[in-house]
Amino acid sequence: MAEDPVIELEGKILQVLPGTMFRIELPNKHVVLGRISGRLRKNFIRINPGDRVKVEMMPSDLTQALIVFRLRDTAPRTSSPPPRRR
Repeated sequence: MAEDPVIELEGKILQVLPGTMFRIELPNKHVVLGRISGRLRKNFIRINPGDRVKVEMMPSDLTQALIVFRLRDTAPRTSSPPPRRR
């Protein structure tokens, strides 16, 4: 049995809902309901509002998505240098 094709997109988390569900805004301004994949659940990956994520959608149902990857921030983090030893 052949697998159905999947649509991969990037999105932004708008809202965290109960039951590990999320509202995700896609680049075309559509808002879909997303859930996390088993790999993210297994590795305790935290997803917060404002995070960018990679989602997969089935062509048969374009209202739901599966979050498969949390994208890293592109902006460098500013941190203070380590304390000096005497």
